Amino acid sequence: MSFDDMVATLGDVLRANGCSEQVAQTLATNCASAERDGSKSHGLFRMEGYVSTLRSGWVDGRAIPVVEDVAPGFVRVDARNGFTLPAHDAARALVEEKARQNGIAALAIRNSHHLGALYLDVESYAEKGLIALSVVNSMAVVVHPGSTKPVYGTNPIAFATPRAEGGPFLFDFATSAMAHGDVQVAAKQGRQLPPGTGVDANGAPTQDPNAILSGGALLPFGAHKGTALAMMVEILCAALVGGQYSYEVDWSEHPGAHTPRTGQTLIVIDPTAGAGNLAPFAQRVEALIQEIRSGGPVRLPSEERYPAREAAARNGIAVDAAQWDAILALKAPAQTVTA
Repeated sequence: MSFDDMVATLGDVLRANGCSEQVAQTLATNCASAERDGSKSHGLFRMEGYVSTLRSGWVDGRAIPVVEDVAPGFVRVDARNGFTLPAHDAARALVEEKARQNGIAALAIRNSHHLGALYLDVESYAEKGLIALSVVNSMAVVVHPGSTKPVYGTNPIAFATPRAEGGPFLFDFATSAMAHGDVQVAAKQGRQLPPGTGVDANGAPTQDPNAILSGGALLPFGAHKGTALAMMVEILCAALVGGQYSYEVDWSEHPGAHTPRTGQTLIVIDPTAGAGNLAPFAQRVEALIQEIRSGGPVRLPSEERYPAREAAARNGIAVDAAQWDAILALKAPAQTVTA
């Protein structure tokens, strides 16, 4: 199906479950974009979680974020228990303006719910010639190595920068050994996980995704290195923002909730303020990429997304029929929607 048709239909489903027009459009576009780019764990797969969370009353699908201009290079947003994506959209123009005026700007979002692909939050800045780095924490599903108590979220980090040739160079990865969504996908498909992915409820190593999802937990990637990054994300998204740590998320009174109410921080840099009159920044990035490529056939992070995007523009987005039918069924009233 076409990208526009997918966005329109997903928007209909979200509006039918309590989202305002603007929120529905923002979430639908993000979800369809991830599916189009081949990021299946953050595409259509997420729709059931969005709808379940809306129906649980845990998130406000009509929240109007409050943007605060708190310093020359700092913007703060209270998402008012709404989704992060519309809160980010509400502050985007101000953040970009501050980055160009001051060379750098930070955006801190609190009281927000994030369930989408984080690379989409930073890519648009790089398309405008800016560098962007974003982090977000989530519910506690990752243990500190040696512990049996989950304390961290999967806590992804996303980075995007312009380059002289092609689309932005970007990456988006969880600080856990695997994204939680990928574990859920593996469980549905009956696949085992690589060694070192997680532990069961007793803290014993496991490759069974169901054991991780049922009382177990993920491990950070890279042992102490991933652990340190997970801690950094918690500090930047909770202590700095005034939001909740992953371990503080309590949705026990909202059965069916899937989106953690936490925080997000985004830093945007204008590279023209850095190098001054030296070689253009995008050309310097390109020089690095070409040097990497000169050593052999390598694949850069996120490189597969652009061909997938081009193929979708030519041929449409291939959709599993059963999955699509299940999404369409979410428009039907189960409507004790309180959002």
